[in-house]
Amino acid sequence: MDSDVSNYSVVGRIGEGAHGLVFKARHLQTGREVAMKKILIKNLEDGIPVNVMREIKALQLLRCKYIIKLHDMFPRGMSLVLVLEYMCSGLWEMLHHNQQELTLPRVKAYAQMLLKGTRYMHAHYVMHRDLKPANLLINHEGILKIADLGLARLYWPDGGRPYSHQVATRWYRAPELLYGARYYTEKVDLWAVGCIIAEMITKQPLFSGESDIEQLAIVLQHLGTPTQESWPGHEQLPDFHKITFPESTPTPWNELLPGVEPDAIHLVKSFICYNDNRRISAKEALRHPWFQNRPSPASLDEMPKPVATKSK
Repeated sequence: MDSDVSNYSVVGRIGEGAHGLVFKARHLQTGREVAMKKILIKNLEDGIPVNVMREIKALQLLRCKYIIKLHDMFPRGMSLVLVLEYMCSGLWEMLHHNQQELTLPRVKAYAQMLLKGTRYMHAHYVMHRDLKPANLLINHEGILKIADLGLARLYWPDGGRPYSHQVATRWYRAPELLYGARYYTEKVDLWAVGCIIAEMITKQPLFSGESDIEQLAIVLQHLGTPTQESWPGHEQLPDFHKITFPESTPTPWNELLPGVEPDAIHLVKSFICYNDNRRISAKEALRHPWFQNRPSPASLDEMPKPVATKSK
């Protein structure tokens, strides 16, 4: 690592993240475009914020084509600078500004890249805990990469360790988190993956509540009132008895995803289920018939490149 800001030339401001400003820069020696995230350390005595340390550790551990790469980091006055891959666009921008470019072959290609990145994370016992379109960035070559690992945590397959339930953005938050679960697994990521794939296909969020209670109500309304068979142990979740919802029967999936082909519905259903043990793994999902029934692009060269927009 270069560990020196003098090795970079800042060429513009990308935006403002949760912990500081993000700039576009160029590595002077190689000409490589990078994104520089400048994180203000408010109190040096407290050290680097824990979520920043988690993101650094996760990025150092996870070296995958479909996870954003950390090139460099160094102190800069009262700040810490992370030098990351520059990504010209993102899935959020594609959904909101370039919907016409999200053709079925491109959706399948992005879904496969998301699944490959998720498979790699989970194979290394890392759960992201905030997968959503805004955290999926796209580079000039059209490659989608998982970013923003500030909520990532190591997990153990046998469980037994409590975590915060205040994770994941509401529309992509698994129902066990909405009910306050402290003991959960990487399966919360898989629920989010199902929501993202459905949103790419329909160009609309699958479940879009304005509050946590409304979010849970919408999920229960569409999936039906959970039972011990569909969700063993749900009545023991911390917040289950705090609120009661009307009894509901499941909405047929062809109504929830109108006009969507059966194989795509089956894949989404395989992620969106109450019982996390029944959620399909990223590894299994990559073998799903939906990726076979119509040919995906043989190579990224066959896909139109994304239009550069402001990265998030």
